[in-house]
Amino acid sequence: MPSYDDEDALRNTEKQLELLPPLVFAGEARALEARLAKAVAGKEFVLQGGDCAESFAHYDADRIRDLLKVMLEMAVILTFSAACPVIKIGRVAGQFAKPRSSPNELYKGKEIPSYRGDSINDISPKIESRRANPERMIQAYHQSSGTLNLLRAFTQGGFADLHKVHRWTHQFVHGSQAHTAYRALAERIAESLAFMEACGVTSNSVAQMRETDFYTSHEALLLNYEECLTRKDSLTQDFYDCSAHMLWLGERTRAHDGAHAQFLRGVENPLGVKCGPSATTDQILMLLDTLNPHNRAGRVTLIIRMGADKIKKTFPQLLKNITREGRKVLWICDPMHGNTRQTKNGYKTRDFKTIMREIETFFAIHSAEGTWPGGVHLEMTGDAVTECLGGARQLVEANLQDRYHTHCDPRLNAEQALETGFLIADLLAKHQKSALYKKAIR
Repeated sequence: MPSYDDEDALRNTEKQLELLPPLVFAGEARALEARLAKAVAGKEFVLQGGDCAESFAHYDADRIRDLLKVMLEMAVILTFSAACPVIKIGRVAGQFAKPRSSPNELYKGKEIPSYRGDSINDISPKIESRRANPERMIQAYHQSSGTLNLLRAFTQGGFADLHKVHRWTHQFVHGSQAHTAYRALAERIAESLAFMEACGVTSNSVAQMRETDFYTSHEALLLNYEECLTRKDSLTQDFYDCSAHMLWLGERTRAHDGAHAQFLRGVENPLGVKCGPSATTDQILMLLDTLNPHNRAGRVTLIIRMGADKIKKTFPQLLKNITREGRKVLWICDPMHGNTRQTKNGYKTRDFKTIMREIETFFAIHSAEGTWPGGVHLEMTGDAVTECLGGARQLVEANLQDRYHTHCDPRLNAEQALETGFLIADLLAKHQKSALYKKAIR
């Protein structure tokens, strides 16, 4: 948590936030939990993605549209391949605070406060810019509000039309260096859409062909902000954190008796928990007792972020133990955070092959246990950035300097994200056909 120099300014900002309208509504959060409960049962799949850290400087309608566009494309590919609905959750409209291992960092030999996200301080490497400023929370709120308005307009106003979304995918596979297998899948989707249209299932006749649900999420790190946006639902009298539909605890904040977990136990939103290689069965069970004492399906999602080299050693036993305890949790894979490395030129990056290797291992472990690999959690953007290596265009370290725009960690660009979608779709289809999984769901 940041330390604010001016307590009066902090109190004044909190009072303003408490009077502002909720960003999301309790009924929407309940609808998401109901879908996540279906995912726990293996009937839906989660696609969670978006910026590592949203910024005030890089805020415009095109960026929001392009992120949504690539997530819609990925969702169509996954839905078609796995024949199950995909729950789309953005790391958007609230991802403005970032955890830091140290309160200070060195810049040109001088120690300055660490950048903690735009809702707290500025990325500019100056002491005055890095001071925690509570008024930035108000700007974060208004940017989140604008982002949500655009997302609702796009998802309900025809932008999500399946025919339109598939045309974008078709353009990708025929205009890039994508594998021929992707083209074959794209053609099969086109044939299915044509068949449905011939049967009278069109965008004009069926709302689900032109509209979709899209939910928001972020790490519940800045408790000043989260507490001020908590409201009591007039229908149920339960409390909801109305800053997002879903909130999650990070590696540094998931202690069951810590302030962040104690706050989240009191709100009814669906919750996520990041689980790194240090996560133990006892830690997770105590946290589940805290956050979900009634073992409600859809309430808690465990987001595995162990790294491609460690997941095989650590995750199988955790999965076995939590499953054996009868805990109704959703397991999803974050293949980004455990696979970050520094280049000789000082860029933080991730390798596409390493990211895919962690996803593949996550699926293989679930196949061996006969359990459901419930989703993926990706740091990604709709922009043509050069922050992660590899992919269809085979980006190398020399390319990183071309369009390296992240405020924090490296993100998959639009092409890399879509290629990831095709590869996950193949893994998902194979998993559903695996003998052990078929036996488990019978």
